[in-house]
Amino acid sequence: MEDFYPKGIIKASESMSKRIMIGIPMTGLLRAEWVLARYGQVIPCNWSQVDCLQFIDQSSPLGFVVADARNVIATKFVEEDFDWLFFIDHDTVIPPTTILAWNDRMLKGDVPIWSGLYFTRSIPSEPLVYRGRGNSYFTGWKLGEEVWVDGIPMGCTMIHKSILKVMYDESKEYEVGGVKVRKIFETPARTWYDPETNNWHNSQGTEDLEWCTRIMCEDIFKKADWPEFAKKDFPFLIDTKIFCRHIDNNGVQYPARGEEQQFMEL
Repeated sequence: MEDFYPKGIIKASESMSKRIMIGIPMTGLLRAEWVLARYGQVIPCNWSQVDCLQFIDQSSPLGFVVADARNVIATKFVEEDFDWLFFIDHDTVIPPTTILAWNDRMLKGDVPIWSGLYFTRSIPSEPLVYRGRGNSYFTGWKLGEEVWVDGIPMGCTMIHKSILKVMYDESKEYEVGGVKVRKIFETPARTWYDPETNNWHNSQGTEDLEWCTRIMCEDIFKKADWPEFAKKDFPFLIDTKIFCRHIDNNGVQYPARGEEQQFMEL
């Protein structure tokens, strides 16, 4: 069969880059606002992406609900050798220029992990911007700034393949929904007995902060060849220009009472 392509022209199938996987953990319910925001993005020229939508199993007996979905996506991402993983949660409404902004950062390639800004899905709403654990949210920033932190949410987050490859290699394999995945993300839910105080203790948290803590405690930045970030007290970047909205099933978007105004320039 005669080749359709002129001599010297590279076929798309041969030149296509696995540049970015968009991973979406979801319960099965999507608001129209989310769909319009996700698929109404301004797409850069010469852009390559793959969507990976993973259902969140609400009946998981171990309680690893969102973490399981993230692990399925992250495992597929590593094994199929993409360059960047972009997590968009099913209740995070991203602004229309998000992918344009992320493309600029990907081209620079000088930061391995960053996220947009959004607030808790609650009244009052609090920004998911953290420096430290157990000390509430960090307040020393204004909307539009780049904020360096030690804890970020996963609802609008980009991760370079070098980070997830190291974590994949160092994570135990387990099975979820008949699929073998690596435990890269884990929802902390621990109970232990302290013989010194004769008391039982409980520890619970979210998979995103647990993941950030693991990266710092296990020296993942250094292992992934980002030594300058291993030295930082606050190695994760939040770009507050990408101000997302957290939406519930009733269409209420958070912050719902203008809590973001305290972070605006006067």
